Amino acid sequence: MDIIQGGVTAAKGFSAAAAEANIKYEGRTDMAMIVSDVPAACAGTFTTNVVKAAPVLWDREIVRSGGSVRAVVVNSGIANACTGKEGMDYCEQTAGYAAEKLGIAPREVLVGSTGVIGMQLKMDKLKAGIDKLVPALGSSLEKGTEANRAIMTTDTHTKEAAVQIEVGGKTVTIGGMCKGSGMIHPNMCTMLSFVTTDAAIDRELLQKAASESIDKSFNMVSVDGDTSTNDTYIVLANGEAKNIPIAEEGEDYLKFREALDYVNTTLAKYMAGDGEGATALVISRVTGADSVEHARILAKSVITSSLTKAAIFGHDANWGRILCALGYSGVDFDPDRIELRIKSGAGELLIFKDGVQAEYSEEKASAILSEKEVEIISDMKLGSCSAEAYGCDLSYDYVKINADYRS
Repeated sequence: MDIIQGGVTAAKGFSAAAAEANIKYEGRTDMAMIVSDVPAACAGTFTTNVVKAAPVLWDREIVRSGGSVRAVVVNSGIANACTGKEGMDYCEQTAGYAAEKLGIAPREVLVGSTGVIGMQLKMDKLKAGIDKLVPALGSSLEKGTEANRAIMTTDTHTKEAAVQIEVGGKTVTIGGMCKGSGMIHPNMCTMLSFVTTDAAIDRELLQKAASESIDKSFNMVSVDGDTSTNDTYIVLANGEAKNIPIAEEGEDYLKFREALDYVNTTLAKYMAGDGEGATALVISRVTGADSVEHARILAKSVITSSLTKAAIFGHDANWGRILCALGYSGVDFDPDRIELRIKSGAGELLIFKDGVQAEYSEEKASAILSEKEVEIISDMKLGSCSAEAYGCDLSYDYVKINADYRS
């Protein structure tokens, strides 16, 4: 697997564009479009929140129907959630108008929205945005980055990843982008992720790969414990690499899954590290668990602890908060056996062992926790299973950002 530059336009046969439609923001792009040159197999996962945005309902129905997809249209600023029949009508109208301009069928168009819940979109602005997007489509890497920037809300930077692998003597590329900074606690934030690949792969296998990959990447992220109404993950595979189609779970499938895992996990880390007001990416690594399921539960329990997150912001090795978070996770373990460590570019330190605090330098611990990427390692001493969860510290700015988000 080769790590390369790029995002949704890295794979063959995909183009993208961004446009300024003034949907909520002014002076910046706020609509994006991704288009495949040919019909693409489509897979996806969506929020488990009972309250689902209209675009989630539109996309989920198309994905589950098994039909091919040619385009995705996304807006930022307004989430089109809790908008009733009018919101669903906007999805249909957006897809229909984009389809007309692209010369494809309306059900070949997915839609996505992110932003404030409860506000209604303006169809005239969406149509005007589509009018700008279609002629601006291009396959350069810069076009992919522009599309990524257009769907940002409180994100501070774009989030892209791409890799290449060899399948049957052909080079296959997988590239993706995501946005998400607050209301991030996927259960499949406000999270949107779109991945494209030129691989030829059976649609059901693509869905299997996507679902399995999401469980160890985006579903292991938490910024604030709030599962969004709009969480959407879409992967499109258009077959333009001309590889022999991946039709069974053999070596080629495993190679594809590994590459997809890399792209998704990289994007998930970018998202966690860019949590609203965050100053550090925090990785909770659990080792020595008795099952993968328990390792995931334990890792995510630590990453969602507000007290642990606040301690990281304060560069305080408060192991009691970590131990407490593990203890209320619902997984049984012996606290007198486990070991806790902290690690970063400044070094690694044992902070808890044999049921009591280990001997360590508070100054050294503070230095480790002052880095931009910090790991909390919990060795449960129960087995050989492990998992990682991704989050961030909790700063004063998180409250400032969310206290007046609607305005």
